[in-house]
Amino acid sequence: MGTILFDSVVFGPVKSRRLGNSLGINLLPNDSKLCNYNCVYCECGWTLHTHQSRKKFHSSTTVLDALEEKLKSMTYLNEVPDSLTFAGNGEPTLHPDFSEIIAGVLALRDEYFREAKVAVLSNGTMIHKDKVFEALSRADRIMLKLDSAIEETYALINAHPKGFGLQKLINNLERFKGNFIIQSLFLTGKRDGIRIDNTAEEELAAWIEMLDKLNPLEVHIYSLARETPSSELQAVSAEKLQEIGRRLEGKKFKTFVFS
Repeated sequence: MGTILFDSVVFGPVKSRRLGNSLGINLLPNDSKLCNYNCVYCECGWTLHTHQSRKKFHSSTTVLDALEEKLKSMTYLNEVPDSLTFAGNGEPTLHPDFSEIIAGVLALRDEYFREAKVAVLSNGTMIHKDKVFEALSRADRIMLKLDSAIEETYALINAHPKGFGLQKLINNLERFKGNFIIQSLFLTGKRDGIRIDNTAEEELAAWIEMLDKLNPLEVHIYSLARETPSSELQAVSAEKLQEIGRRLEGKKFKTFVFS
């Protein structure tokens, strides 16, 4: 049941299955997770803090200064990032200055590594806020989570905030009119004694129907690759992931299976 917290504002670069040589940007506290989801598989552990006090976040100046220092170092070392990735210890769009930080990161990217992509890994819960939507829209790779298209399973896997739900998430995703990437993690196991299996036929049929409706640029299919806060989860086999991927053949969007 080991979990990982990123102990710096800028970390890596790390070799990512989906993003290549990825330099991480952590807007959240270095010593604790801050998120409005409580995903059963989160590598950062269980969500203990959801209070969004400004003092918990790194300031925009701190983030951009740390990033520029790292990019200067990488330039000197001739180390080229493929991606500047908003990730870290929770949900980046909770940051009150997220829009300002996106703008600053894009400017630094253009100055130091113009070919690198700015990516944001997000759970999609804050897109109803126009400022967040507009900020996310500036990113090169908007990577949004959809682990199930069935309400009960979605709640079990992601434990969304009170008053939120699957339909609100879908409404948020639809704002991008397909200009985003779906990330779907498949797993089996239990949460609080309740069985989870988002690879079941009913699950896959609903998920595929939702993908047809959303029509994203890409769909990324993967399973557990790191330790999780729960010991009752099992990764899905590479063969099963490939089988799920084959069911999306012929769709308008691109499908990538990471196993």
